[in-house]
Amino acid sequence: MARQRKASSVSAAWQWSRTAQTQGALLAAAREVFTSRGFTESSIAEIVERASSSVGSLYHHFGGKSELFIALWQQHQAAHEEAASKAVAEARSQGVADPGELFDTGARAYMNGSWERRDLALLFASGDVPPGWEVMRRRRGREWIGQNDALLRLTDRPEDRVYAAILTSLIGEGAYEVAAAHSRREADKIIDAVSEYARRLMRGGPWHPGPEPVPARPPGGHEANGPDPGGREPGEPGPGEQERRD
Repeated sequence: MARQRKASSVSAAWQWSRTAQTQGALLAAAREVFTSRGFTESSIAEIVERASSSVGSLYHHFGGKSELFIALWQQHQAAHEEAASKAVAEARSQGVADPGELFDTGARAYMNGSWERRDLALLFASGDVPPGWEVMRRRRGREWIGQNDALLRLTDRPEDRVYAAILTSLIGEGAYEVAAAHSRREADKIIDAVSEYARRLMRGGPWHPGPEPVPARPPGGHEANGPDPGGREPGEPGPGEQERRD
Protein backbone atom coordinates (compact mmCIF):
# COMPACT_ATOMS: atom_id res chain seq x y z
CA MET A 1 0.00 0.00 0.00
CA ALA A 2 2.81 2.38 0.90
CA ARG A 3 4.55 1.56 -2.38
CA GLN A 4 1.37 2.36 -4.30
CA ARG A 5 1.07 5.75 -2.59
CA LYS A 6 4.71 6.52 -3.31
CA ALA A 7 4.33 5.52 -6.96
CA SER A 8 1.20 7.65 -7.24
CA SER A 9 3.04 10.64 -5.72
CA VAL A 10 5.96 10.26 -8.12
CA SER A 11 3.57 10.00 -11.07
CA ALA A 12 1.71 13.15 -9.99
CA ALA A 13 4.98 15.09 -9.59
CA TRP A 14 6.13 13.93 -13.03
CA GLN A 15 2.79 14.95 -14.56
CA TRP A 16 2.96 18.40 -12.92
CA SER A 17 6.51 18.91 -14.15
CA ARG A 18 5.45 17.91 -17.62
CA THR A 19 2.48 20.32 -17.51
CA ALA A 20 4.67 23.23 -16.35
CA GLN A 21 7.21 22.41 -19.06
CA THR A 22 4.54 22.39 -21.77
CA GLN A 23 3.02 25.66 -20.56
CA GLY A 24 6.46 27.26 -20.38
CA ALA A 25 7.27 26.19 -23.93
CA LEU A 26 3.97 27.57 -25.25
CA LEU A 27 4.45 30.88 -23.42
CA ALA A 28 8.01 31.24 -24.71
CA ALA A 29 6.87 30.52 -28.27
CA ALA A 30 3.94 32.92 -27.91
CA ARG A 31 6.32 35.65 -26.77
CA GLU A 32 8.46 35.21 -29.88
CA VAL A 33 5.50 35.19 -32.26
CA PHE A 34 3.41 37.95 -30.64
CA THR A 35 6.33 40.36 -30.30
CA SER A 36 7.41 39.84 -33.90
CA ARG A 37 3.99 39.80 -35.60
CA GLY A 38 1.56 41.38 -33.16
CA PHE A 39 -1.49 39.69 -31.71
CA THR A 40 -3.79 39.92 -34.74
CA GLU A 41 -1.33 38.58 -37.30
CA SER A 42 -0.05 35.76 -35.09
CA SER A 43 -1.32 32.25 -35.72
CA ILE A 44 -1.82 29.37 -33.35
CA ALA A 45 -0.18 27.09 -35.89
CA GLU A 46 3.09 29.01 -35.77
CA ILE A 47 3.06 29.17 -31.97
CA VAL A 48 2.58 25.42 -31.49
CA GLU A 49 5.18 24.68 -34.16
CA ARG A 50 7.79 26.78 -32.34
CA ALA A 51 6.83 25.17 -29.04
CA SER A 52 7.05 21.66 -30.55
CA SER A 53 3.54 21.15 -29.21
CA SER A 54 0.05 20.71 -30.66
CA VAL A 55 -3.06 22.80 -31.16
CA GLY A 56 -4.93 20.49 -28.80
CA SER A 57 -2.32 21.02 -26.10
CA LEU A 58 -2.53 24.81 -26.46
CA TYR A 59 -6.31 24.75 -26.10
CA HIS A 60 -6.04 22.34 -23.18
CA HIS A 61 -3.62 24.53 -21.22
CA PHE A 62 -4.79 28.02 -22.19
CA GLY A 63 -8.08 27.86 -24.08
CA GLY A 64 -7.01 29.77 -27.19
CA LYS A 65 -4.88 32.54 -28.62
CA SER A 66 -6.49 35.34 -26.59
CA GLU A 67 -6.08 33.44 -23.34
CA LEU A 68 -2.44 32.72 -24.20
CA PHE A 69 -1.84 36.45 -24.75
CA ILE A 70 -3.45 37.25 -21.41
CA ALA A 71 -1.37 34.57 -19.65
CA LEU A 72 1.77 36.14 -21.11
CA TRP A 73 0.66 39.57 -19.85
CA GLN A 74 -0.12 38.17 -16.38
CA GLN A 75 3.35 36.60 -16.28
CA HIS A 76 4.85 39.98 -17.19
CA GLN A 77 2.82 41.71 -14.45
CA ALA A 78 3.82 39.09 -11.89
CA ALA A 79 7.49 39.69 -12.72
CA HIS A 80 6.96 43.44 -12.22
CA GLU A 81 5.32 42.91 -8.85
CA GLU A 82 7.93 40.42 -7.68
CA ALA A 83 10.80 42.76 -8.58
CA ALA A 84 9.19 45.80 -6.94
CA SER A 85 8.21 43.90 -3.79
CA LYS A 86 11.68 42.38 -3.44
CA ALA A 87 13.38 45.77 -3.87
CA VAL A 88 11.13 47.39 -1.26
CA ALA A 89 11.66 44.50 1.17
CA GLU A 90 15.44 44.75 0.79
CA ALA A 91 15.32 48.52 1.37
CA ARG A 92 13.29 48.00 4.54
CA SER A 93 15.75 45.38 5.76
CA GLN A 94 18.48 48.01 5.41
CA GLY A 95 16.58 50.46 7.60
CA VAL A 96 14.78 52.56 4.98
CA ALA A 97 11.42 53.62 6.41
CA ASP A 98 10.52 56.78 4.49
CA PRO A 99 7.48 56.04 2.27
CA GLY A 100 8.79 58.24 -0.54
CA GLU A 101 12.15 56.46 -0.60
CA LEU A 102 10.43 53.08 -0.61
CA PHE A 103 8.16 54.18 -3.45
CA ASP A 104 11.19 55.33 -5.46
CA THR A 105 12.94 52.01 -4.85
CA GLY A 106 9.94 49.99 -6.04
CA ALA A 107 9.38 52.31 -9.02
CA ARG A 108 12.97 51.91 -10.19
CA ALA A 109 12.69 48.12 -9.98
CA TYR A 110 9.46 48.29 -11.99
CA MET A 111 11.00 50.45 -14.72
CA ASN A 112 14.12 48.29 -14.88
CA GLY A 113 11.81 45.35 -15.56
CA SER A 114 10.36 47.24 -18.51
CA TRP A 115 13.83 47.51 -20.00
CA GLU A 116 14.64 43.84 -19.35
CA ARG A 117 11.33 42.76 -20.95
CA ARG A 118 11.01 45.65 -23.37
CA ASP A 119 9.69 43.42 -26.16
CA LEU A 120 6.68 42.57 -23.98
CA ALA A 121 6.25 46.10 -22.65
CA LEU A 122 6.03 47.45 -26.20
CA LEU A 123 3.70 44.62 -27.26
CA PHE A 124 1.22 45.37 -24.47
CA ALA A 125 1.34 49.10 -25.23
CA SER A 126 0.78 48.61 -28.97
CA GLY A 127 -3.01 48.51 -28.85
CA ASP A 128 -3.04 45.25 -30.84
CA VAL A 129 -4.69 43.22 -28.08
CA PRO A 130 -7.54 40.72 -27.72
CA PRO A 131 -11.08 41.81 -26.78
CA GLY A 132 -11.56 42.35 -23.06
CA TRP A 133 -7.87 42.81 -22.33
CA GLU A 134 -8.21 46.56 -21.85
CA VAL A 135 -10.70 46.03 -19.02
CA MET A 136 -8.25 43.68 -17.31
CA ARG A 137 -5.44 46.20 -17.77
CA ARG A 138 -7.47 48.97 -16.15
CA ARG A 139 -8.42 46.70 -13.27
CA ARG A 140 -4.77 45.82 -12.74
CA GLY A 141 -3.92 49.51 -12.85
CA ARG A 142 -6.35 50.16 -10.01
CA GLU A 143 -4.65 47.41 -8.02
CA TRP A 144 -1.27 49.08 -8.54
CA ILE A 145 -2.74 52.37 -7.34
CA GLY A 146 -4.05 50.65 -4.20
CA GLN A 147 -0.65 49.11 -3.50
CA ASN A 148 1.09 52.46 -3.90
CA ASP A 149 -1.55 54.10 -1.74
CA ALA A 150 -0.70 51.65 1.05
CA LEU A 151 3.06 52.02 0.54
CA LEU A 152 2.80 55.81 0.80
CA ARG A 153 0.55 55.50 3.87
CA LEU A 154 -2.20 57.62 2.40
CA THR A 155 -5.77 57.99 3.63
CA ASP A 156 -8.92 57.19 1.68
CA ARG A 157 -9.61 60.86 0.98
CA PRO A 158 -10.34 61.62 -2.70
CA GLU A 159 -7.31 63.93 -2.89
CA ASP A 160 -5.04 61.13 -1.67
CA ARG A 161 -6.46 58.65 -4.18
CA VAL A 162 -5.85 61.09 -7.02
CA TYR A 163 -2.32 61.69 -5.72
CA ALA A 164 -1.58 57.95 -5.75
CA ALA A 165 -3.14 57.62 -9.22
CA ILE A 166 -0.97 60.44 -10.61
CA LEU A 167 2.23 58.93 -9.22
CA THR A 168 1.28 55.46 -10.48
CA SER A 169 0.49 56.84 -13.94
CA LEU A 170 3.84 58.64 -14.00
CA ILE A 171 5.69 55.39 -13.36
CA GLY A 172 3.58 53.55 -15.94
CA GLU A 173 4.27 56.11 -18.67
CA GLY A 174 7.92 56.24 -17.65
CA ALA A 175 8.13 52.45 -17.97
CA TYR A 176 6.87 52.68 -21.55
CA GLU A 177 9.50 55.31 -22.39
CA VAL A 178 12.16 53.07 -20.84
CA ALA A 179 11.03 50.16 -23.02
CA ALA A 180 11.20 52.38 -26.11
CA ALA A 181 14.73 53.63 -25.30
CA HIS A 182 17.48 52.90 -27.83
CA SER A 183 20.09 51.87 -25.28
CA ARG A 184 20.56 50.94 -21.65
CA ARG A 185 22.22 54.30 -21.05
CA GLU A 186 19.20 56.14 -22.42
CA ALA A 187 16.90 53.93 -20.36
CA ASP A 188 18.84 54.79 -17.19
CA LYS A 189 18.52 58.51 -17.94
CA ILE A 190 14.76 58.12 -18.32
CA ILE A 191 14.52 56.20 -15.06
CA ASP A 192 16.47 58.96 -13.27
CA ALA A 193 14.23 61.63 -14.80
CA VAL A 194 11.00 59.86 -13.84
CA SER A 195 12.36 59.32 -10.33
CA GLU A 196 13.14 63.03 -10.00
CA TYR A 197 9.68 64.04 -11.26
CA ALA A 198 8.11 61.69 -8.72
CA ARG A 199 10.26 63.16 -5.95
CA ARG A 200 9.11 66.66 -6.88
CA LEU A 201 5.48 65.59 -6.80
CA MET A 202 5.97 63.92 -3.42
CA ARG A 203 7.86 66.85 -1.92
CA GLY A 204 4.71 68.64 -0.79
CA GLY A 205 2.60 65.53 -0.30
CA PRO A 206 -1.02 65.26 -1.43
CA TRP A 207 -3.02 68.47 -1.67
CA HIS A 208 -5.75 68.94 0.91
CA PRO A 209 -8.19 71.84 0.56
CA GLY A 210 -8.32 74.32 3.41
CA PRO A 211 -11.30 76.39 4.62
CA GLU A 212 -12.95 78.71 2.11
CA PRO A 213 -11.33 82.18 2.25
CA VAL A 214 -13.52 84.96 3.62
CA PRO A 215 -13.70 87.98 1.22
CA ALA A 216 -12.09 91.09 2.69
CA ARG A 217 -14.36 94.12 3.22
CA PRO A 218 -13.07 97.68 2.89
CA PRO A 219 -14.08 100.45 5.32
CA GLY A 220 -17.76 101.22 4.87
CA GLY A 221 -18.87 97.62 4.68
CA HIS A 222 -18.78 97.19 0.90
CA GLU A 223 -17.25 93.96 -0.48
CA ALA A 224 -13.81 94.38 -2.00
CA ASN A 225 -14.80 93.37 -5.50
CA GLY A 226 -13.52 94.72 -8.79
CA PRO A 227 -15.66 96.42 -11.42
CA ASP A 228 -18.80 94.45 -12.32
CA PRO A 229 -19.48 93.28 -15.89
CA GLY A 230 -21.33 96.54 -16.52
CA GLY A 231 -18.22 98.60 -15.78
CA ARG A 232 -19.43 100.04 -12.46
CA GLU A 233 -17.11 100.55 -9.54
CA PRO A 234 -18.02 98.95 -6.20
CA GLY A 235 -20.86 100.91 -4.55
CA GLU A 236 -21.69 102.84 -7.72
CA PRO A 237 -25.43 102.71 -8.49
CA GLY A 238 -26.49 100.94 -11.64
CA PRO A 239 -28.86 102.27 -14.33
CA GLY A 240 -32.16 103.35 -12.78
CA GLU A 241 -30.86 103.06 -9.23
CA GLN A 242 -30.08 106.80 -8.94
CA GLU A 243 -33.59 107.74 -10.02
CA ARG A 244 -35.09 105.42 -7.41
CA ARG A 245 -32.86 106.97 -4.76
CA ASP A 246 -33.92 110.49 -5.75
